[in-house]
Amino acid sequence: MSKPQILTRGWSRIEPSDADWEYISFAVHELGSGQTLTLAAGPQERALIPLGGTAHAESGSEQWTFGGRSSVFDGLGWCLYVPMGDEVRVTAVTDVEIAVAEAPATQKFAPVLVTPDDVSIELRGGGNASRQVGSLMLPDFPADRLHVVEVWTPGGNWSSFPPHKHEQDREGEAQLEETYYYRLKDPENGWALQRVYSPERDFELSEPVRDGDLLLIPWGYHTTVAAHGQDLYYLNVLAGPAPRRTLQAFEDPCLAPAREQWPGAGLDARLPFVPRHPSQPS
Repeated sequence: MSKPQILTRGWSRIEPSDADWEYISFAVHELGSGQTLTLAAGPQERALIPLGGTAHAESGSEQWTFGGRSSVFDGLGWCLYVPMGDEVRVTAVTDVEIAVAEAPATQKFAPVLVTPDDVSIELRGGGNASRQVGSLMLPDFPADRLHVVEVWTPGGNWSSFPPHKHEQDREGEAQLEETYYYRLKDPENGWALQRVYSPERDFELSEPVRDGDLLLIPWGYHTTVAAHGQDLYYLNVLAGPAPRRTLQAFEDPCLAPAREQWPGAGLDARLPFVPRHPSQPS
């Protein structure tokens, strides 16, 4: 299996063979108004998440129009789940940027459209480890392996903290491949810092990440911090071989006690800073 790595902006699509793992494929497509994208039927289930713009999708006898935010900082996300064995044809209603996450499936479920009204606005952490989370496909979602989560982190704050890992199927932990797709509110100048580390493997990755970069995490503790004044978003995709759907994570024992400080610190007053719907209060 490959080491954790960051693909800088300009990558196009990753498949399991590119990442040297088994489950997650991920791509971001930009379509001009009226353009189409056809995703052929196959053994993989899919999640389609418009990052900006509106799309129309058809699969079999069903069709959906979804999206509408101008950017990921404009409102909560939409997500169209398409099961294994179904072709889907996507047409851009407006110019649209759409992420497509895939994983091989062993069971077929019904297609589902998740709207912003279906997503809770969850505020996690405390103090300068506060962030906003919108879960599009959690373990209770009727799918086989895919999990999809959106995370917004105010500038200067830590995210995915305490650092945690998904390496083994055991009590309190699940083996999951994971990707982070980053967007910055200031795409030209914004940046964050990403750390992935594994004391057992004597591995350390500490690098800046910028708008459009993609992180591949096959293993290792991981955490992210947004630069001061630089609001951060990442689309988080997870999939793995666990016999049941779960996102259990094992936290770094050295840093897990930081949770005890959060009740006294309270939540960052800037949260929530992304509304449920564009141009509407949260």
